[in-house]
Amino acid sequence: MSLMVVSMLWVGFFFLQGAWPHVGGQDKPFLSAWPSTVVSQGEHVALQCHCRLGFNKFSLSKEDGMPVPELYNRVFWKSFLMGPVTPAHAGTYRCRGFHPHSPTRCSAPSNPVVIMVTGVHRKPSLLAHPGPLVKSGEMVILQCWSDTRFERFLLHREGITEDPLRLVGELHDVGSQANYSMGPMTPALAGTYRCFGSVTHLPYELSAPSDPLDIVIIGLYEKPSLSAQPGPTVQAGENVTLSCSSRISYDMYHLSREGEARELRLPAVPRVKATFQADFPLGPVIHGGNYRCFGSFRALPHAWSHPSDPLPVSVTGEKTPCLSHKTKPGCKGNSRQLHVLIGTSVVIVPFAILLFFLLHRWCSNKKNAAVMDQEPAGHRTGNREDSDDQDPQEVTYAQLDHRVFTQRKITRPSQRPKAPPTDTIVYTELPDAEPRSKVVSCPRAAQSALRGSSRETTALSQTRLASSHVPAAGI
Repeated sequence: MSLMVVSMLWVGFFFLQGAWPHVGGQDKPFLSAWPSTVVSQGEHVALQCHCRLGFNKFSLSKEDGMPVPELYNRVFWKSFLMGPVTPAHAGTYRCRGFHPHSPTRCSAPSNPVVIMVTGVHRKPSLLAHPGPLVKSGEMVILQCWSDTRFERFLLHREGITEDPLRLVGELHDVGSQANYSMGPMTPALAGTYRCFGSVTHLPYELSAPSDPLDIVIIGLYEKPSLSAQPGPTVQAGENVTLSCSSRISYDMYHLSREGEARELRLPAVPRVKATFQADFPLGPVIHGGNYRCFGSFRALPHAWSHPSDPLPVSVTGEKTPCLSHKTKPGCKGNSRQLHVLIGTSVVIVPFAILLFFLLHRWCSNKKNAAVMDQEPAGHRTGNREDSDDQDPQEVTYAQLDHRVFTQRKITRPSQRPKAPPTDTIVYTELPDAEPRSKVVSCPRAAQSALRGSSRETTALSQTRLASSHVPAAGI
C-alpha cells in the first residue's frame, strides 16, 4: 500500500513539473487568420488565437512594419477583427494567452502570422502552359508576368489558409516574371489560382491580384456524349444547340471550344432514359469549330471527367442582305448596316453631282481659252490709227491706269464704241515687244509684282508720253 502511495506521489510530481511550465508561459498558442493571410485594401481579417490550459484571453503584437495603435495594451477575447485594412496593417503578428484568474501570467508567444495587403501595385498576369486543363499525373507550368519590375511574386490558391508560395522574380528590360512547375497533377492541386507581385523594401505590400486562373484536372470520370440540334452542319446565322448528356449523375457540364480558354457551364438536368443532360444554345452561328464537353460534381468543381468525343460544327453559306430583320432571324445587324448605307448614299450622291458640274465647267473654260489662243494675229493686235501706209506690224499696247501697268488686247477700230470713253486711257507702243506676244491681264493681287518687274518699261513709256505732251494725269 505504501509502495502504491509513493508511486502516485512520483507520478503527480512529474505531472506538475510538466504542467507548470505550460501555465507559467511555456505553452505556445496557435494564431491563424481568417479567411486568409492575403487581404485586399479596405477588407477585414480575423486573427484568432487558440490557447490551451484555460487561456481564454490574448493580446496581439506586431513585430515589423508600421505600428498598429489599436493593438497597444489591449486584451481580446478569442479573436480580433482587424480592418478596414491599409498598407500599415501589413506585417508579422504573434499572440499571447492570459489566464482568467491571473492576468499577469501569460503564455509563450504564438507562431508568427504574416498579413499581406494587396492592391498597392498594378496587377500582373497569370498564365498556364500548355493550358489550364491538365490530365491526371501531368505537369503544368504557372507563369506570373508583369511589366513592373517585381523582385518577388506570390502564388496563392483561393480557399487555402496556408501562406502563399513565394517565387523569385526574373527581371527583364520589359518587366519581370516567375515560373512555377506544378505536378504531377492530383485533385488536391486543382483550384483557382492568383498571383501577386512585390518589391524588396516592401515585401508585405503586394500588387492587386491577377485575374483568376482555374487549374482543372481532367480524365477522372467517364466521358459524356455531345450532339448538335438540328445538326452539326448549319447555314450561317442559323441557331444551333449542343447537348451534353451521360448516364452518370453529373452535377455540372462544361462546354469548351478548341482554341478558346473561355468555357460555358450549365447544371445537369435529369432526362428520359435515366440520363442527365444540359443544353447549350449557341444562337445564330457565324463561325464553326470543334467542341467538347466535360462532366463534374459539386463537391469537386475542379475535377472533371474525360472529354467527350470532339464534335465539329461547320457553317456553310453566307448571310444574304435583309430588307427587314423581321423576315429572317439574325438580320437585325444587316438592317442596321442597310440604314447606314442609305444615309451615306444620301450625302455622297449630291456631292458627286456637284463635283461633276464643277469639273465640266472647268473643262469648258479651258477649251474656250485654247480657242482664243488659236485666233489670227490680226484679231489679237491692232495698228496705230496715225500710222502711215507702211506694212502693218503687230504691237502690244500698255494701258496705264493710276500707275498700274496692265497689258490688254486692243479692240479693233470697227468694234470700238462710237461714244468716247469717260476715263482717259493712254496707249504707248512697246518697241521691244515680240510680234506674237500673248495678251496678259494682270489681277490686282499681282499688280505690285508686275510693277517691280516693269520699272524700265514704265520709265520709257513716261519719257515718250512726256515728249508727246501727254497730260500727267493719265499716268
